[in-house]
Order: sequence, then C-alpha cells, then structure tokens
Amino acid sequence: MSKELAGALCLVLVIEGLVLFAAPRGWQATMREAVNMSPRTLRVFGALAIGIGLVALQLVH
Repeated sequence: MSKELAGALCLVLVIEGLVLFAAPRGWQATMREAVNMSPRTLRVFGALAIGIGLVALQLVH
C-alpha cells in the first residue's frame, strides 16, 4: 500500500472520528434516517459521493 493511500485512509478515520466526537446525536439521527432509505437511494448517494470525491481529488492534484 502506498504512503499516499495509507495517509488518505488515516484522514478518513480522523474525519469520521471528528463527526462522532462533535455531533454524536446528529450522527445517530442520520443513521436512523439511513435505515429507512431504500438500498437504491443509498447507492445513488454513494455514487454521488464517489463522483464528488474524485472530482475534488482531481482539482486538488
């Protein structure tokens, strides 16, 4: 695994941890809403997140 990929995965953990630390009730509410969404809707949100992330990565690099 490259250093860049390892660093990126570490940053994901930091960001996820910050969300849980700063707003645990908001995270819980979001997860309750996610449980009620259809798998198709969740896939669309996931695909959008991937697309936005890839575009942002291209802009940064």
